[in-house]
Order: sequence, then structure tokens, then C-alpha cells
Amino acid sequence: MSRIVALDTADIRFPTSLSLDGSDAMNPDPDYSAAYAIIRTDAGDAGHAFVFTIGRGNDVQVAAIDALAGHLVGRELEPLLDDMGGTFRELIGDSQLRWLGPEKGVMHMAIGAVINTLWDIKAKRAGLPLWQLLAGMTPEEIVDLVDFRYLTNALTRQDALEILRSAHNGRAEREQQLLATGYPGYTTSPGWLGYSDEKLERLAREAMAEGFTQIKLKVGADLDDDIRRFRKAREVCGPDFPIAIDANQRWEVSEAIEWVRALAEFRPAWVEEPTSPDDVLGHAEIARGIAPIRVATGEHAQNRMIFKQLLQAHAIEVMQIDAVRVAGVNENIANLLLAAKFGVPVCPHAGGVGLCEAVQHLSMFDFVAVSGSREGRMIEYVDHLHEHFVTPTVIRGGSYMTPSTPGNGMEMKAGSIADYTWKGQHVFA
Repeated sequence: MSRIVALDTADIRFPTSLSLDGSDAMNPDPDYSAAYAIIRTDAGDAGHAFVFTIGRGNDVQVAAIDALAGHLVGRELEPLLDDMGGTFRELIGDSQLRWLGPEKGVMHMAIGAVINTLWDIKAKRAGLPLWQLLAGMTPEEIVDLVDFRYLTNALTRQDALEILRSAHNGRAEREQQLLATGYPGYTTSPGWLGYSDEKLERLAREAMAEGFTQIKLKVGADLDDDIRRFRKAREVCGPDFPIAIDANQRWEVSEAIEWVRALAEFRPAWVEEPTSPDDVLGHAEIARGIAPIRVATGEHAQNRMIFKQLLQAHAIEVMQIDAVRVAGVNENIANLLLAAKFGVPVCPHAGGVGLCEAVQHLSMFDFVAVSGSREGRMIEYVDHLHEHFVTPTVIRGGSYMTPSTPGNGMEMKAGSIADYTWKGQHVFA
């Protein structure tokens, strides 16, 4: 048996606001940041994970992760890894910490960071990338990872078993397809709101040349600007190339319907986060009001219950999970099963700091073991900060190449952690 000897944390911030990378209508000056966690053992191994934030408040997220040390330090590791479903339920079930949510917000994301560090160790000890470790589990083992509390009026344990068992045949063939061709991606890199028209046009051309089959534009600050920018993107990409739009929660419900209708001539592939991520019925009203343009959301969905309601209300036609917004791998498996139950494609949120590296594992697991499909599914890609990761995402021909390195892909380089740990201002070694 090995024991956990430390839960180390770091407040890591990158000055992306200086170049307006990541800028949108709601977040004009993001400094992409990571509340970083490392679980260390007396066997000499370690698990790495993080929560993505955008600057101020990253210290609060670090403090939330630190608050979980008492649940972990000094404990034998193997029992935690052998029962990851039980470990998940134990952490989200701390009644005093749960009071801060319940099951949402800073504390819930901190639990996700800890859960993801444990999955990193488990995958590394198995000698497998996370997607392959998960895809190799039996349907019963996968279902044991999920907390079905609050879900059973939409997804029961038996429902989940049937989904997984129906996908079981063909797993090996899909795994070989994945290894050979990767997983489709789309890029948001051309569309940041702070970019000039010239930069938008140049990056859109480059995205098409690189093989991406969809781009995304940020919208929502000024309608005339959005019309001009969308028109320029259409001139570059042509009339049939998919271009999605993302309002980043900027609009009221009625405003969203009017704004998207004003952009309808440009045929948006979907509109993302048109209003508050908590407004399930508002999303449903928008979906009815702008059909056949699709509504997408989920990167700020707090937990599996919000996803359940979005699906039940027919409020979304594209579901966007995030690797670090909910409580880690276990809760995202629940989200993937919900999407499969309702027949809604999952196109994860990525970009940020290391989100591409993290969420690719969930989509690849979904293809092999849950939905069994890549049809209409793609992972967001943003060309930011990959150089800081030990195993950075690899994109070829607009697709994510399948990772083969053991672990969850979230481990940052030691030098990057040291250089970008927050010192009260941006100071670089």
C-alpha cells in the first residue's frame, strides 16, 4: 500500500489579456489561469489536475482545493483508486463543504480537481491514457462510477447499463478508428471579439487550410459589429462552411431571439450560451424562437442536474461539457450518459489553459464506449498555451490525434508552474 503524503497547489496565471486572446462580450480581459493541484504519494508518483479560471479569484479556487487536504493526506491510496465511485461520493458528500453549493460552484470544482488528480495517478499506474483506461472498463464498472442521485427521473442505472452494453460490441473497431484518424475538432481561434477584422479573416483562412471543418465567432457586444464580422467570415469561408457563434451569456431571452434572428442570414451552425447558463427555461424559449438554428451550452453548467434539465426541456441541441467545471471525470461520465439517453451530440468546451488536453479524453471515451459515434460531434480547439504541458494536444488536418501517453493529459511542465505562479503581478523568471 502507498499513502498520500501531500496535496500541493499553485496559483498559475498567464497574461493573455495583453493580446486579447480569449476575449468575448462578457469577458473582455481574461488572464487564463489554473488553480493547480498535485497529489503526491510515498511511492514517488503523483497525479496532476487543475481548475480553469480567468485571473482574479484563482486564489479563492486554490484555497478551496487546499480545504480538501484533510480528506486525503495520510490515507492509503489504493482503496481510493479501486473504488473511484465511492471516493467521488465521499468527497461530494462532506455535508459542511457541500453546504457551500450544494454540488456547484468553487467547492464543487475543487472536488473535481482532486478527483481528476486521482484519475491521473490511476491511469499512469495502468500505463494507459485516461480515455483508454475508461473505455476498457466493463459497463458495470463504468456505471459504478456514477452518482445517480437526482437523475433517476431521466436516467436510471439500468438505462445507463443498456446504453453501455449496446455500445460494447464494436469497441475494438472504434478504438482502432480513433487511433488511425483521431477525433474531429473545430477552432475558435479566429473569432475572439478583440481581434481586428484583418486578423479574423487571416485566421479563418488558416483554419480552413489546416483542415478544420468549423470555426466559431464571439458575438453579443454590438449587433452592427457582429453583422460586419460575420459577413467577412462568410466571404472568407464561403456560403456553406459551418460557422458557430458564441454570446457568452450576454443576452436576455427576448434579446437573444431578436439578435440571432438578425444574424440568421449568415446561417449560424449554432448559438452558444445565449443567456444565463442557469436559465433552463430561458434556453428552451430561445431554442423555440430561433429554430432551426441550434442552441448549444454547458461549459458553465454547474452539475449533472442542470444538464438533465436542459435535456428534459429540449433546451439544447448541442451539449458542451467542460472537463473542470463539474466534479471531475465521474460527473462528466454521468453527463455523457445523459446525452446518449436523449440522443444529443456532445461537442465539448475547450481552449483555456489545458482544457483541450483534458477534455479530449472524455470525447474519445464517449466514442468508444458510450455513444459509439463521431457524427455531428467535435471538440473545440484554441491554439493557446499548449507549450506549457508535458503532453500537449496534437492537431493534424483539423482533428485531435489520439493521445497515447499514460495519464489525464493535465500535467504542466515544472518550469511553467514556477514561471507563472502568481506573485501579485505578472513577473517572469
